[in-house]
Amino acid sequence: MLDKSTSKKNKILLSFDEFKSLKEKAEKSEDYYDSLLRLQADFDNYKKRLEREKTEFIKFANEEIIVEILKILDDFERAVEAGKTKHDFDILYKGVEMIHKDLKDYLEKSGLKQIEAKGKLFNPHEHEAMMQEERDDFPEDHVIDEFQKGYTLNGRIIRPSKVKVSKQPNGTSDETEEKPEDKEKKQEE
Repeated sequence: MLDKSTSKKNKILLSFDEFKSLKEKAEKSEDYYDSLLRLQADFDNYKKRLEREKTEFIKFANEEIIVEILKILDDFERAVEAGKTKHDFDILYKGVEMIHKDLKDYLEKSGLKQIEAKGKLFNPHEHEAMMQEERDDFPEDHVIDEFQKGYTLNGRIIRPSKVKVSKQPNGTSDETEEKPEDKEKKQEE
């Protein structure tokens, strides 16, 4: 319990105008606090809605691709049916060839590009060396053969080419070749 001397010390005298001003500020403070709580709730709801929309977008992001692939699948089914009923390999082959072209055109239109590999200088960013072979008909570190094609999607490598890389046979490497200056020195001796 507070004694009378402490209670007198804790009292503050205010004029009516000061009291009124303080009361208005307290009411404004409560309004601001309520407004802040509503804004916080709105923001939380916004974040939840954004997360739902993101999940929904991811779920159906590939819809356009799937629709195009379904058209190609329909073509495959028609080619297989034609092959079954007519037993004609040429018709089946032409059908598969057309489907291959349609699929390739669609993928290129979507930003897919094949990485050129054979005969090119080995690039570890675009090519994955599966093996090396000593060859003197190819320059050192050039792609001799491609086991699996590599692709970029809109300029980004999504699958490197799997390749066989040339290697100079022992004794014929560029490093072991004599430089013209060395040949001249030998002739002078």
